[in-house]
Amino acid sequence: MKAGRSSSLRLLLLACCACGAAGYPFRPPPDLDVTPRVTVLSSSLHGCRRFRSSVVNYSAMLLEAEGEQRLYVGARGAVFALDASDISTASALTIEWEASPEQKRQCLLKGKDNKTECFNHIRFLQRFNSTHLYMCGTHAFSPMCAYIDAERFVMSSPEEGRDKCPYGPKTGYTGIIVDQEMYTASQYEFRSFPDIRRNSPSPTLKTEDAPTRWLNEASFVGSALVRESLSSSSSAGDDDKIYYFFTEGSLEQTGTSTHGRVARVARICKGDRGGRLTLQKRWTSFLKARMTCSLPEYDFHFNELRSVFVMAGDTPRDTLFYGVFGLGWKNIKASALCRFSLSDVQEAFQGPYMENQDSNWKEYTGKIPDLRPGTVSVHSLTHALFASFKYVGHEKLS
Repeated sequence: MKAGRSSSLRLLLLACCACGAAGYPFRPPPDLDVTPRVTVLSSSLHGCRRFRSSVVNYSAMLLEAEGEQRLYVGARGAVFALDASDISTASALTIEWEASPEQKRQCLLKGKDNKTECFNHIRFLQRFNSTHLYMCGTHAFSPMCAYIDAERFVMSSPEEGRDKCPYGPKTGYTGIIVDQEMYTASQYEFRSFPDIRRNSPSPTLKTEDAPTRWLNEASFVGSALVRESLSSSSSAGDDDKIYYFFTEGSLEQTGTSTHGRVARVARICKGDRGGRLTLQKRWTSFLKARMTCSLPEYDFHFNELRSVFVMAGDTPRDTLFYGVFGLGWKNIKASALCRFSLSDVQEAFQGPYMENQDSNWKEYTGKIPDLRPGTVSVHSLTHALFASFKYVGHEKLS
């Protein structure tokens, strides 16, 4: 595979110091121990304020630093609203949401584990509007969703959630609400293929699964909205984008090797409403590119994307993506933290591209349309489907 010019990415091994706010490396004071800790002793947490509960498996968190400063936590069978300034206070609010005995029985009949899977694990918890939150849970392998009145902290009657939430607690998953529209990515049903979809409002859109599969056993770890329309320099305007981060099996072949699992970033346009013919109810703006995080001199390639954090800048173009990567081979336990700028990712999506020909991905050599693949302007939609062919590269921190 052809690799594009290296993008400006800072690679930070966990044994290195972090970067400053301006994005440049700095030397820590001599008395500051920045050695990464694999093990944290309880004695080192003396004086920390803690939230205590008999509930386990805290899987979803939402921090609202403005207003009442609340930390919402979704766990197994419960949701909490904590005082963000002191989570140990007695003012914590609780909503209990357990699966019923009958639902647990049905879960067992499906052959699922009564110690891990046959519970209601909260997987989605986000702000829906100024008055309500929205949450979804696995509900003993029968997903359900519900609204939460944020002021009174009470939930509404549950509604069907199988197209919005995965069935199991360990399935890779990410979700985001944008302008009261819900976007999620996961393997929703245990026999289905992973896909990226807009769940509401109608019409729902998703990635293609057959015969041209746009995702290959993808495991999602995060998603983010970037309002690129606010900083667009195009006279035709631009659309806001939603970015997805995941690891998937690679079908790409280079001249010398075939990759196994690789880290990806994908993008769709918020204004995408699907195609008119073959792409009805399918994204017309979908693009994906490989994210590289490696130490070539040691032949270390961190291909497993485990987590992602998005840091907004002064302008949308200043957005930074921080990814935690792991080694997916050689039985070596090692991790790395890589930083990508939005411009790195945007450059990768400018091409060159690949297209699917007879179930094989090959470099596209035809003429690029004036409205480039993966683009939805404020005036029109593109109906071309491509996958980005360029790597989002890296630069080692000196």
